Amino acid sequence: MSRETWIAIFVVVGIVGLLTLYGAIRLLIKLVRTRRHLGELGTAGKLAFYGSLIYTIFPIDLLPDPIYLDDMAVLGAALFYLTKLLRKSGHATLPHGRSTVDSHTTTPTRR
Repeated sequence: MSRETWIAIFVVVGIVGLLTLYGAIRLLIKLVRTRRHLGELGTAGKLAFYGSLIYTIFPIDLLPDPIYLDDMAVLGAALFYLTKLLRKSGHATLPHGRSTVDSHTTTPTRR
C-alpha cells in the first residue's frame, strides 16, 4: 500500500477512536450523575455503579484501550440498570434530566 493510503487509514482510525472516547465520556458523566441516588438504590445499584466505574478506569479490558466500545457497553448497561431502579423507586426526575412522566400525557388546560 502507498503512504497516502496508510495516512488515510490512520486518520480514519483516529477519528473513530476520538468519537468512541467522546461517547464513553458522555456515558460516564451520565452515570456519575446517578451517584446522589445510590443510597436509595441498595446494594445492587451500588455494585452496578462502582463495578462499571472500576471496569472503565482499569486498563485491563476485553478490547484494547483505543477501542472504547466495551467500556461504552458496560457504562450503558449500568446506566440502563440504574435508571430502571430509579423508576421502580418512584423518582420523578431521572439523573440525566428527563422526567419519568410522559410530556404528551400531561397537557395543561387553558381557561
